[in-house]
Amino acid sequence: MQPSNDRQAQQREHADPEEAIRPMPLLAVGVTLAMVVFGVLYIFWSEPLEGSRFGDQRTVTDLAGPAAPAAGAAVDGKALFAAQCAACHQATGKGLPGVFPPLDGSEWVHGDTRVLANILLHGINGEITVAGTKYQGSMPAFSQLSDDELAGVATYIRSSWSNKAEAVTAELFAQERAASDRKTPFEGGAALQALSAQ
Repeated sequence: MQPSNDRQAQQREHADPEEAIRPMPLLAVGVTLAMVVFGVLYIFWSEPLEGSRFGDQRTVTDLAGPAAPAAGAAVDGKALFAAQCAACHQATGKGLPGVFPPLDGSEWVHGDTRVLANILLHGINGEITVAGTKYQGSMPAFSQLSDDELAGVATYIRSSWSNKAEAVTAELFAQERAASDRKTPFEGGAALQALSAQ
């Protein structure tokens, strides 16, 4: 009877745990192999030094950006406006109501070109009335731009949107730059009106 009891006791015992190797799931193996095969085929299908059929087709030249204009070439006033002015005055030229004045329909834009040139060269601090609305703020000077660049921006804003004024020349900016030793912005619209009266 005793051996039978021992056998029953042994059968009630759980098997000793043993460490086994768990194989990688077949799905993961299949996905990995497919990716490797695709990568190899992609390399062979992509011709060296040319755009890939699967990429965005841009070349190194496309990614380099626009070339600098040659000396004497026309300045792109629209591009300069977008880079220097549109953040405040907006691409529409409407500005931000109560914050930044509009350039579209502005009496300062299509008025005296000397005043506009000085606004761009020296900037403005203080109160200015534009199209019947008062604005209190600050506009930086853009004297770091060349005369040609300033003329390009001024011509662009004077002929865009509803503005239909004539172009501004680089000579005007050169003349106004040389005629003034001002190092500070104009103190609002009153100082600009005094300039206009001169």
